[in-house]
Amino acid sequence: MTDENAAAELPAGMLTEGTLLDLMGIVITEASPERIVATMPVKGNVQPYGLLHGGASCVLAESLGSIGSALHAAAFDKVAVGVDINATHHRAVRDGVVTGVATPIYLGRTTTTYEIVITDERDKRVCTARITCQLIQAPPGS
Repeated sequence: MTDENAAAELPAGMLTEGTLLDLMGIVITEASPERIVATMPVKGNVQPYGLLHGGASCVLAESLGSIGSALHAAAFDKVAVGVDINATHHRAVRDGVVTGVATPIYLGRTTTTYEIVITDERDKRVCTARITCQLIQAPPGS
């Protein structure tokens, strides 16, 4: 994408409007099975001390890994469901926007694993996360 503030086009059926991503201000700017990028404002996603909430970082990370997994799963007529996530929070962020970049560690026929690196506006690492998704047959009518 040439415009960093533009939302990436996601496949049909993959909605963001009215979802947790929408509520948290997460904007997907790039989406493919090999790389998923999104931004999230710190404002509105903080804990009581005014710092970026660790849970918000996990939501961003899980969203990116799940989108990548879903894009990969589509090649097998499957859907992706998260089965494991972990995150290490490296530094505090008080304002601005954070950016998450998910890249695959493993893309299989039944599981995927992504590493997600979240950085602040100075390109300092804020959080490192990993998510594993299971690829399952799509439920009827989905």
